[in-house]
Amino acid sequence: MGVITLQSVKKDFGIKEILKDATFSLNADEKVGLIGTNGSGKSTLLKMIAGIEPIDGGEIIVNPGAKVIYLPQQPDLDESRTVLEQIFADSGEQMNLVREYEEISHKLAKNPQDNQLLSRLGEVTQRMDIIGAWEVETNAKIILSQLGITNFDAKIGTLSGGYRKRIALATALLSEPDLLLMDEPTNHLDADSVEWLQSYLNRRNGALLLITHDRYFLDKVTNRIIEIDRGDFYTYSGNYSYYLQKKAEAEESAASTQRKFKGVLRRELEWLKRGPKARSTKQKARIDRIRGMQDTEFKQTQGKVEISTASRRIGKKVIEVNNISKSYGDRTLFEDFTYEFSPEDRVGIIGGNGAGKSTLMNIITGREQPDTGEVDIGSTVYIGYFDQHSEELIGEKNNSQRVIDYIKEEGAEFIETADGTRISASQMLERFLFPPIQQYAPISKLSGGEKRRLFLLRVLMSAPNVLILDEPTNDLDVQTLAVLEDYLEDFKGCVIVVSHDRYFLDRTIDKIFAFENTNIREFPGNYSVYLDYKKAEEAKEKQLQAELEKNNKVDTQKVETKAKKEDNKKKRRLSNWERKEFEQLEEKIAQLEDEKTEMEMALTKAAGNYTEVQELYGKVEKLKEEIDKATERWMELAEIDG
Repeated sequence: MGVITLQSVKKDFGIKEILKDATFSLNADEKVGLIGTNGSGKSTLLKMIAGIEPIDGGEIIVNPGAKVIYLPQQPDLDESRTVLEQIFADSGEQMNLVREYEEISHKLAKNPQDNQLLSRLGEVTQRMDIIGAWEVETNAKIILSQLGITNFDAKIGTLSGGYRKRIALATALLSEPDLLLMDEPTNHLDADSVEWLQSYLNRRNGALLLITHDRYFLDKVTNRIIEIDRGDFYTYSGNYSYYLQKKAEAEESAASTQRKFKGVLRRELEWLKRGPKARSTKQKARIDRIRGMQDTEFKQTQGKVEISTASRRIGKKVIEVNNISKSYGDRTLFEDFTYEFSPEDRVGIIGGNGAGKSTLMNIITGREQPDTGEVDIGSTVYIGYFDQHSEELIGEKNNSQRVIDYIKEEGAEFIETADGTRISASQMLERFLFPPIQQYAPISKLSGGEKRRLFLLRVLMSAPNVLILDEPTNDLDVQTLAVLEDYLEDFKGCVIVVSHDRYFLDRTIDKIFAFENTNIREFPGNYSVYLDYKKAEEAKEKQLQAELEKNNKVDTQKVETKAKKEDNKKKRRLSNWERKEFEQLEEKIAQLEDEKTEMEMALTKAAGNYTEVQELYGKVEKLKEEIDKATERWMELAEIDG
């Protein structure tokens, strides 16, 4: 039996049928990627499996005893907790003991003579030994560090949404579930963290069902793809590359079948037009078959986003950035950055979270002012800014507004496309996969990804000649991203992209601006070229370091050889008394170490008797001092003995 099984599961939201008859099983060793256009029901499916969203029909069977953990796009965390407290909250006995051990240690540092704390420390230590809890805290800190979180005592309420998502991700990974459900886990992660997570999930035991827009990540992690297409399920036994190949073959086969069917139907209709008399049984059966063929419906190829909007003329002068700097308090994001953007530029901006990428975009668009320097924008420039937070869709006014009215606000009833054709706002929405029934629904009824797609349409409809895309891949489905990439190839204007998505950057840009400390460095080529450059740079640095260490070692050896010769002239031998002391110290140190081990074992056994714990704790500390003193003397005599 699989970890989880879905049998004829149905889900209908009224304006859209999400799942018609979903049936599949997930085995313990499978890593499955879930794909489909925004609003197709991917996140809803994860919520139903997690038990958060009810189903309208069918059955979801979870293997008894299987632990299922769900990581949503927007995790709900307790803002009053610290990072470590959140990690250890609602966890098993191991993490609870680690948390208590940390608390007792902090208190004992202030009051080492507290008998009650010493007694409890002994009990906790003993239990941690029994269940092997010592590695839990270490693993938690390692995972948090790999995800870019180093301040473990920070309050959740002081952290950004991106950091909160990372903490929730770390919590999910540490829980070691049998089935891990992940909704866009790479959102808000920088490239290094994505690489680490990719490697971690590949090593991890247990089933995985994830939604992600990161196609490199999807390709490297998954061994099966499930596609949701207008309520139907399609399974592909392989990674994302395999899915693309088989999907193309399936669509070509379906198109070929439909062409043949239409050819047969056309010939049959021509025969029927000639007025055959249905006298024979064969002729009557043929006429009935033709009528049946006329009623046959083929499912059309999956809807695809079509981007075709008009553009504006752009002059030679685009955006000139002159010696700009920006700081917040004592923290400098960047300083003295100068660059002149051209109409043909395709620039990708990368860097860690909080490095200042979005701040730079806000300065370029005039939303923020630099501390020093200036930004000069050409007179013909019209900027389309695809904000990563889509803030214009979050407000209460917009959420209650109808989808089609939101689009008409930006343009008009009719819109001119790139080829000069005039189409209605409703037709443009259909090109962006918003059917008529959705167009008259309030924006609040859309999924997060559908809101992002709608916001993208509004930005493109403004006919910009400079496009600034701040994390455009967050929450957009892979189909929309592929079409957006094609659109950018033909876009007549300047493109600036802030992204952690390696695949998207490789497809769309030919220059990298990398945030490194307070500098912004320029690299030619796409993201893969940048990585090759950085690897070569690191290899060169390692080689130089090795050569320096080698030279230093040679110089050190020369100095040591000379010093040794001089020391040999001056060196004296140990006296008989010192020789005897030296030999006795070796035995004494070994004896003291044995005594310390025995005392530590007794300390563990004495848990509950605070008087005995206090006495033993004092003896252990005294033994440590004696061992240190004896070892120091032994090393002194060993140096003389040479």
